[in-house]
Amino acid sequence: DGSLKVLTILANTSAVLAEGEVMQLLTSNDTETSEAAYLEVITAKTATLFAAACQLGGIVAQRPASEEEGLKNYGLNLGIAYQLVDDALDFAARETTLGKTIGDDFREGKITLPVVLSFRRGGEEERQFWRRTMEEGKQTENDFEHAVMLMERHGAIRDTFERARHYGDVARDSLAIFPDCAEKIGLLAVIDFCIRRAH
Repeated sequence: DGSLKVLTILANTSAVLAEGEVMQLLTSNDTETSEAAYLEVITAKTATLFAAACQLGGIVAQRPASEEEGLKNYGLNLGIAYQLVDDALDFAARETTLGKTIGDDFREGKITLPVVLSFRRGGEEERQFWRRTMEEGKQTENDFEHAVMLMERHGAIRDTFERARHYGDVARDSLAIFPDCAEKIGLLAVIDFCIRRAH
């Protein structure tokens, strides 16, 4: 029954979102967070919601299981790409284009991929900077600018955008099962919009 399947997906999605919140609490302010752990958090907190929304569209439209799976994978990878771009823009955007205050994640001590990559690629002195600002929350006036400089030195923002493009490509490939039509063009345009935010 379609309605039971919808309820099951919604229930499972809610459970994964809650798990994601707990995972984020466990890794918050932890500069030793790995890229894999970060991806696990954003998959649970963001991408799962995108995946469910897209899969539910397939169920409601009574599409075959293969197309439903394609939509789910599209949503999952779009969600990861979206969050990666959002996390990179916190260090690279202008406030007028982002719609939120630049550096909010940094000021909150939120460990995102640009921080993970910068910490991993930096020397001990740089790691001390990240520990002070992110773990201890001791931030001074010019720390945000210094953080951006370290990220640029190590290609952390660039590589975060690059990973976003990869997940965007995977989302695009997930739609290969569908014939060319207005709906598919619309879904592809969402990927392009998401990635274009990086520029």
